[in-house]
Amino acid sequence: MIDAEKLLINLTETVGSEGGSDLHIAVGRHPSIRVAGSLIPLVKEPEISDEDAVAILRHLVGEERYARFTEAKELDFSHTTPRGARFRGNAYLQQGHIGIALRLIPAVIKTLDELNLPSVLSTFAHRTQGFFLAVGPVGHGKSTTLASLINIINQERAEHIVTIEDPIEFLYKPEQCVIDQREVGVDTDDFATALRHAFRQDVDVIMIGEMRGLATVSAAVTAAETGHLVLSTLHTNNAAQTIDRIIDSFPSEQQNQIRGQLAQSLAGIFSQRLIPRVSGGLIPAYELLVNNSAVANLIREGRVHEINIVIETGSADGMIDMNRTLSDLVRRGEITAENAHAYSPNPQGLERIL
Repeated sequence: MIDAEKLLINLTETVGSEGGSDLHIAVGRHPSIRVAGSLIPLVKEPEISDEDAVAILRHLVGEERYARFTEAKELDFSHTTPRGARFRGNAYLQQGHIGIALRLIPAVIKTLDELNLPSVLSTFAHRTQGFFLAVGPVGHGKSTTLASLINIINQERAEHIVTIEDPIEFLYKPEQCVIDQREVGVDTDDFATALRHAFRQDVDVIMIGEMRGLATVSAAVTAAETGHLVLSTLHTNNAAQTIDRIIDSFPSEQQNQIRGQLAQSLAGIFSQRLIPRVSGGLIPAYELLVNNSAVANLIREGRVHEINIVIETGSADGMIDMNRTLSDLVRRGEITAENAHAYSPNPQGLERIL
């Protein structure tokens, strides 16, 4: 059997030295790392056996959490290497064998400018209440965007921030703010329970790692209505789909009520994609919905499908259209036209402005 600790040190250091973002460990295969969007097998490392996978996972999570994994067959966790690098992890079963995915969490929280994100996002960090969502597929930088906003608040305001995460990703060093980071399964039973209790913790800003379940969504919207700034993520493709997803998560008899609440409490929705850069690495393309009176009316009246038009014509209100950012990136030589089409939600519309 392999030395799990030694192998993990080698693999996690390789992720860092190669500029990788993810590490994949699966039975019957060499470990792989993701670099600039592509998976690369580490053929110099041994193929992983069932016994190796068990040893690696036990080292990563300890016996108590390993026992939980054997019952649930899924486990989210975090891991810190001896040199202080942090990873967000997920363990799972596939065809009866253990699989492990580890995502590298940057040690330093980057600014919006360093992330190539629009400066208008900082306006949401300056709000004292409302509901702001970063959305997009897994692995496209949603958590990193929220971390940058939390850092702005931490540097500029003296407030109480509570994060509810599964697992904890970025570690914040309190500056102006008091920051409490709670991990689901360790510090609290679930998102909804932690969110309900946050109301009694004199909290100003709540960051929810992911919107999971009706109870969490309902509590988050209520928190945003009652004088809190709520930041969270959702795995949706754009602003209109996000609003539909939230409303559709409620029973039909409650949907009119949630439309009204969302129209009132929503601050904005930021959708982002990380696209391969011509010069190497990844660069974001994005869409931003800013809730104004027109958007609020569309939500309230159930005309969410018209929101895309409002975004396309709403630049004066700070809105940003995904196709516009893609076309700008092509013109600047940052991405290829082929990748712009591949990531566009409306390739025909993109073609008209390229």
